[in-house]
Amino acid sequence: MAEMTVPARSAVPKAHTWNAESVFASEAEWAAELKSVSESLADLKRFHGHLGDGPAALLAYIEASSTVLRRVFKVGFYAQMTQACDTSDAKAQAMAGQAGALIGQMFAALAFADPETIAIGHDTLKQWMAQEPRLQIFKHYADNLFRIQAHVRSGEVEELLGLLQDPFGMAANTHQMLMAADMKIQAALSGDGQTLPVTQGTINKLLDSPDRETRRTAWEHYADAFLASKHTLASNLTLSLKQDALLAQARRYQSSLEAALAPNNIATSVFHNLVETFKKNLPTWHKYWRVRRKALGVDTLHPYDIWAPLSSAKPHVPYEQAVEWICAGMTPLGAEYVETVRRGCLEQRWVDIYPNQGKTQGAFSYGTPDTYPFIMMNYSDNLGSMSTLAHELGHSMHSYHTWRHQPILYAQYSLFVAEVASNFNQALVRDYLMKTHSDPQFQIALIEEALGNFHRYFFIMPTLARFEFETHSRVEQGQGLNADELIGLMADLFSEAYGGEMHIDRERVGITWATFPHLYQGYYVFQYATGISGAHALAERVLAGVPNAAQDYLAFLSAGGSLYPLDALKRAGVDLSTPEAVEKTFAVLARYVDRLEQLVG
Repeated sequence: MAEMTVPARSAVPKAHTWNAESVFASEAEWAAELKSVSESLADLKRFHGHLGDGPAALLAYIEASSTVLRRVFKVGFYAQMTQACDTSDAKAQAMAGQAGALIGQMFAALAFADPETIAIGHDTLKQWMAQEPRLQIFKHYADNLFRIQAHVRSGEVEELLGLLQDPFGMAANTHQMLMAADMKIQAALSGDGQTLPVTQGTINKLLDSPDRETRRTAWEHYADAFLASKHTLASNLTLSLKQDALLAQARRYQSSLEAALAPNNIATSVFHNLVETFKKNLPTWHKYWRVRRKALGVDTLHPYDIWAPLSSAKPHVPYEQAVEWICAGMTPLGAEYVETVRRGCLEQRWVDIYPNQGKTQGAFSYGTPDTYPFIMMNYSDNLGSMSTLAHELGHSMHSYHTWRHQPILYAQYSLFVAEVASNFNQALVRDYLMKTHSDPQFQIALIEEALGNFHRYFFIMPTLARFEFETHSRVEQGQGLNADELIGLMADLFSEAYGGEMHIDRERVGITWATFPHLYQGYYVFQYATGISGAHALAERVLAGVPNAAQDYLAFLSAGGSLYPLDALKRAGVDLSTPEAVEKTFAVLARYVDRLEQLVG
């Protein structure tokens, strides 16, 4: 295996970086806007105590607050994206801190609005909307506000909760800083003695290596770096769990789970349905581990063998080729969708493409209605990276369509629907490649990529969801948590999920929770599993040529936050309030496992 080098951020060609100058021409321009919008927050005080004056006053507030929201979100995005691309940059860290404080101040400045709106009364609001058509935009927001009225506190309490957003976000920021900037990971060693640097940007490529010694040492050294800080990480996660519990109590919810789901009108049964369906279908995963062990020809399967290549030659997929395959796969959605993707990837620099020192692990899509829907990733010229790009483009196109069709009030869609759009793209691209590449080795590699994605979304995430529910429950019951308890709980859950088909290194498997920053966003991880389920159900409709399926899907992308998540998905053609879509997606997984078993003999 060739020795890997990771360039400094300053050495990355501009063409491979996100188009920062399209957002702000310079950091000085950003700083000026930060100062200006911070000062403008004071202007919102003139609305305090006056929303009930009449429809004109309410409309004026909506317009003024919408302008502030757009400006603050743009300032915050620029700082956070800059930091994510180089977490070792002290200046970027300071910018992100300033932006976080600004966002907290903004929510505090807007905190009076919901209590005052509730004081107006729902019936009166409906009358105002009839009198002033421009207030119709407010309808869904108002309906939802009165639905959760019991959980909206007084203006003073809401202001305090708004101010808490920034300090309560520091647990996640501390985790990110430790992972990406401060954590020192021992280099991996290949079978022929080469030294291979392990970073957040290279770990996935190392685990993909055909050399078992590379995989073993990379996986072990990566886990060991987290174990070296296990007490700090456990304390930090416990802090986040206690913050979730406090906020749930402050808003008078029965649990952190209810507090996370109720604002989007999602019943807690949706979470429990997912977990129970996952547990019922674990034998499908157990079969996959057996197939993989036999295909690799090893007596014992280890976690670092999960990503080992089974095909004799892994396809080399340069970035430009990935873009073309993704565009070809998305043709069922129409020429406009495809050309928007192509321009974004190849001309407008939506994507910060390759790894560099200090770059945040993994990938994400992020932007605002006044920017492109940008993507940060660590592209590695393989099918997995191509699929990640397709995934993030699903998020970006979701944002693109939402921002084109919705006001700032509904410009942020919920986490529950976010992972539908991303996995939908992957499903369509895989279908295209499976149909156009008959070579068995390519198909093995493609199925490996698919199963790698299913492993993350349909195995790791439901297991983390079970861990999250248990840890939240213990905190809510007043129990303490420590590093060894967290590691033991995680190891037990993975032991059950592996079903005796995998060797369990309890310490290293048990520290898995610490490698996922997702746990700092309460009850996010289970929505990956419901998301991939909704995605495959909707992709099946489009690929089967169901009348209007593509149009229904594009309408779903355009809905943003203007509908409750379950309602938006029902309009697109899938009902995630029941386990049906999850069961169907396990059937898709089973077909992949069966096909792989045939191909590897």
